Amino acid sequence: MKNQKLDLGVHQAYEEMFMNDESRAEARKPKVDEIPLEQLTEFPNHPFKVRDGEEMQRMTESIRDSGVLVPALARPKEDGGYELISGHRRFAACRALGLETMPVIVRQMTDDEAVINMVDANLQREHILPSEKAFAYKMKLEALNHQGKTSGQLGQKWTRDSMADDSNDSSRQIQRYIRLTYLIPELLQQVDDSKIAFNPAVELSYLLEQEQRVLLDAMALNDCTPSHAQSIKLKKLSLDGLLSTDAISEILSEPKPNQQEQYKFRRDDIRRYFPASYTDKQVYEAVFKALELLKRQRERDSRDER
Repeated sequence: MKNQKLDLGVHQAYEEMFMNDESRAEARKPKVDEIPLEQLTEFPNHPFKVRDGEEMQRMTESIRDSGVLVPALARPKEDGGYELISGHRRFAACRALGLETMPVIVRQMTDDEAVINMVDANLQREHILPSEKAFAYKMKLEALNHQGKTSGQLGQKWTRDSMADDSNDSSRQIQRYIRLTYLIPELLQQVDDSKIAFNPAVELSYLLEQEQRVLLDAMALNDCTPSHAQSIKLKKLSLDGLLSTDAISEILSEPKPNQQEQYKFRRDDIRRYFPASYTDKQVYEAVFKALELLKRQRERDSRDER
């Protein structure tokens, strides 16, 4: 088999000698196949959710009008069919439209290579939930450690450093995202819903599972979430083995600095009024600019009535 692959490589190199640049570039392009949807299966434990919303609706409409412009990536399965590496949203859109096939680049990959490619492709998404990034980083870290045969804290740190080179997050921030995977699902969901801020969530991830469940009940009873300072207290008591139900209730009942009534809006209810390309900062600034214009209009109307 090894000699056959070598002979094939020599043959391909020989053929390329007689090609012009355009033909040579065309020959090296990855092959795209139209794969039946029924032969495609989703990546196991895929951390990125396919969510309904404006972004998914735009993708579905684009595929309906123009087809799938960017092929998905998959690898062949031992028992037949193909496992999707990237293109899960395109796959869902094609199914919703009743299409039978979609364009796919099929590539042989090891399990670790598949995880790394899956994470890298999906981290390019515009909107990523904290939980998605947390589990994606964890999966990639484990895959890189397998490949590099590294172990222990030094190996983990070296691998996080190499991951940081390929992302917008520092090694330290990657470590903090991975900490979120230690939260129980109910608390992690509150992080995704922006009810618990990122920094407090990292501290809470050090609590034992049972302690997190007691905390969840106390949060519901007091109708509040821990501040960063409160989360640090909870973490310290937990690490010291002193975090009791009474201690959790006592900490949550503490008045927070500058505590005041807040208006709360669902993020999706606000974002639907803005282009998907807008960042959260741009949305925030645009909302207050609109409110300022509304205030001026009311002042003008008030003067006109006098």
